[in-house]
Amino acid sequence: MPTKTLRLILSGGGTGGHVYPALAVAHALADQAHVVYVGSVGGMEERIVARESRLPFRALPAAAVRGRGPVQATRALITLLRGVIAAGHLLAREQPAAILGTGGYVCVPLFVAAKLRRVPTMIYLPDVVPGLAVRMLSRIADLTAVNVSDSLPRLGLREGDRRALVTGYPVRDELFTTDRATARAAFGIPPDQTVLLVYGGSRGARSINRAIAALLPTLLPLCTIIHVCGREGDQVWLEEAAARLEPALRARYLLFPYLESGHAQSMTAALVAADVTVCRSGASTLAELPAVGLPAVLVPYPYVHQDENADYLVQRGAALKVADHAMLGDGAPEEGPLASAIRQLVIDQKQRKQMATRSRDLARPDAAQRLALALLDLASRSSA
Repeated sequence: MPTKTLRLILSGGGTGGHVYPALAVAHALADQAHVVYVGSVGGMEERIVARESRLPFRALPAAAVRGRGPVQATRALITLLRGVIAAGHLLAREQPAAILGTGGYVCVPLFVAAKLRRVPTMIYLPDVVPGLAVRMLSRIADLTAVNVSDSLPRLGLREGDRRALVTGYPVRDELFTTDRATARAAFGIPPDQTVLLVYGGSRGARSINRAIAALLPTLLPLCTIIHVCGREGDQVWLEEAAARLEPALRARYLLFPYLESGHAQSMTAALVAADVTVCRSGASTLAELPAVGLPAVLVPYPYVHQDENADYLVQRGAALKVADHAMLGDGAPEEGPLASAIRQLVIDQKQRKQMATRSRDLARPDAAQRLALALLDLASRSSA
């Protein structure tokens, strides 16, 4: 008789930082299970999953589990109840042996329905600080996995707890295997040039883009800049700023709205080619920067818990931190905190090498495999 196919669900939504870990785990499970991805109705995760994988996608109604007022809270509760009902029907159809959630509000109705149907669940926290949804779900999940051990006390857990697991953050294998010379050649960068990579996620980071535009005449004599500015329209005025530069400097400014995976000029190639980066400190930076040993100037997004992510790398000697509101300082932009931090790392090769080593020491290349094995173990318990 044919062996019954193991069926698993992966879920996460709201940001790419929730989606990409799940996709890395799906890749690790490719030959061992049938995997379905569950996201929110109208969420950005559907586009990411379609672009980055061939996983079947299912959508659930989802909303913030708390509102800003009575009307919003009531609407959120109604959406949550609709999501739980829809999730129950989904679980009845898919019959998963276990579920991994990587955060986002879509996991709430899915995990509640799974609890009611006795489907084992594992919640994964990619950031240092858990949001409300992860704190809630950690209480009902069979297993809580975290990127870094610093997160465990924030969830009322500690290392060695039966319900806790420290795995690292899953990243693409090619971050560990891409050749640096090949990556630089893809961008036409000579081996002897120092490269600064600036990026802020798929949508970019406007405050960082504006700061870099002001600093182009200061930075380009020191380094080549690969600037991934996002798809929100900043490319137009950044090109205008570059056009005002002398031709020799303009040639060292490589501007892209986005770098697609699967191309020679990819985000992986940019990370491997760079000597220093300026970026936000979302959860993925805790793994992507160590994977390639890339020293960073981190500019945390001020309205979420990115400061704690940045502090994790800063305290371990792998990064510097500059506040978003203070990047250009109060005087000449070229004398401000951002320019000073970039110059420090671009010019001081010894410090850069030390930071690269400390960053690389934090890498967890087996993170996806560890999460995949933990999910398979949960599934085996449910079928025993």
